[in-house]
Amino acid sequence: MKTSFIQNLKSDLPASIVVFFVALPLCLGIALASGAPLFSGLIAGIVGGILVGVLSGSHIGVSGPAAGLAAIVLTAIGTLGGFENFLLAVVLGGFIQFAFGLFKAGIIGYYFPSSVIKGMLSGIGLIIILKQIPIFFGYDAPEGDFSFVQSDGSNTFTGITNALDFISPGATLIAVIAMGILLLWSNILATKARIFQIVQGPLVAVVLGIVYYQLTASNANWGIAENNLVKVPIPKDMSSFLGQFTFPNFSMIGEAQIWVTAFTIALVASLETLLCVEATDKLDPYKRLTPTNRELLAQGVGNIFSGLIGGLPITQVIVRSSANIQSGGQSKLSAIIHGIFLLVSVVLIPQLLNKIPLSVLAAILFIVGYKLANPSTFRKMIALGWKQYVPYFITIIGIVFTDLLVGIGLGLTVGVMIILIKSYQNSHFLHMEKSGEAIAVIKMRLAEEVTFINKGAILNQLNSIPDGTSLEIDVRRTRYLDNDIIEILEDFNEKAKLDDIKITLISERGTVENPPSFIEIFNPMREIA
Repeated sequence: MKTSFIQNLKSDLPASIVVFFVALPLCLGIALASGAPLFSGLIAGIVGGILVGVLSGSHIGVSGPAAGLAAIVLTAIGTLGGFENFLLAVVLGGFIQFAFGLFKAGIIGYYFPSSVIKGMLSGIGLIIILKQIPIFFGYDAPEGDFSFVQSDGSNTFTGITNALDFISPGATLIAVIAMGILLLWSNILATKARIFQIVQGPLVAVVLGIVYYQLTASNANWGIAENNLVKVPIPKDMSSFLGQFTFPNFSMIGEAQIWVTAFTIALVASLETLLCVEATDKLDPYKRLTPTNRELLAQGVGNIFSGLIGGLPITQVIVRSSANIQSGGQSKLSAIIHGIFLLVSVVLIPQLLNKIPLSVLAAILFIVGYKLANPSTFRKMIALGWKQYVPYFITIIGIVFTDLLVGIGLGLTVGVMIILIKSYQNSHFLHMEKSGEAIAVIKMRLAEEVTFINKGAILNQLNSIPDGTSLEIDVRRTRYLDNDIIEILEDFNEKAKLDDIKITLISERGTVENPPSFIEIFNPMREIA
């Protein structure tokens, strides 16, 4: 799909505004959950938007600080002896990621089953909704913490229960109004006139939230508390603004623990990025493919630069990427512009940003979460059969009740187990021909690839063959035969001589009756293709 810069800008500018409002509290919240300076989250969001956006080959992916790395960052800052030491690990992790891209490691992303990727999207959608419920009602909950067990010791569901005991009337009222505006805008107004497509509903909701905060600031009942507002650091002057940047401690470069942390960051960030790339490509209405190796190179450069100026690690992130897609983003321009908006806003209007109610942003994220976890997706996965919906639901449950990476790992494990089960079942086809009441000939046709996984199924079938029958083994379609299977056939050949079982081997090389040795026949032809 080729479009002009102006055509892209018409779609990307409104989308970038939505992504900006989604990204702003997430950048701050993930920094808070990571035990890092709040400004480090904003740095990562700016670098991820502008630098990675320029270098990436993704049309609709958006990068920034990732919730999945928050626990790693929190632990690493403590074990490495300070934030400056941790930044060195981020820089080195970026170089390792860059090396992953050079060595074509991006192909790993293609080996995740579609059911797991769809489960990841639905799971993240559910966790977004669940995590935003306390914020929607004005409860002081840690933003950016997407794990089931939260940093304050509570969990996702106790956080919701606590929120219902401390509902803020003002925050809840403006959140409900914001939700109404978003639904009205997307379902009705956007179809009525072009102006409602250019001016996005989330922007109107945020502006209304600021106005509401200003009008009710002195009202004890309907006002919004300070801890329910966005909290962007406000420097007094340019000197104090520049003082927020932190630089790595390069004197620690020889420490083994620094390199262990760097490799951990590179590995986890690369995995999250590749999973997000796979997911966003599925969400892309134009089904464009992201070059995964180039993405790893771009993420590596982004992490190097982010670490050098005091930012958190960066990955491509599904929440911002899906918000971009749902808002009509067409090209990487929307990701770049959202990064520019972050930079300009924290420099020029931090006071205004700090008047945005978090409950309004929660309403925006509700819409994002619902579109990711749309009930129609659940119905479609169930209709595809158990081989698809079992890993899909396992992934969702894992994400909701643990965290992103554990959930994906569980879904992937179940998906692989299902593949092994089907491989076990489909190793061969067995047909029995009867002469009267007795079985006269048994025909066994082996699959294209037969490995040790199929050992049990084939062994059970061979052991069930009655004495005095004829067995035809057809390997004309077989291109690979594992040595374990050859040994089974060799052992059965010896047993067949004792049990009066006649064996006929049919291959592309011809037909052999009662072969003296399967090992001698198969070893030269184990890989025929």
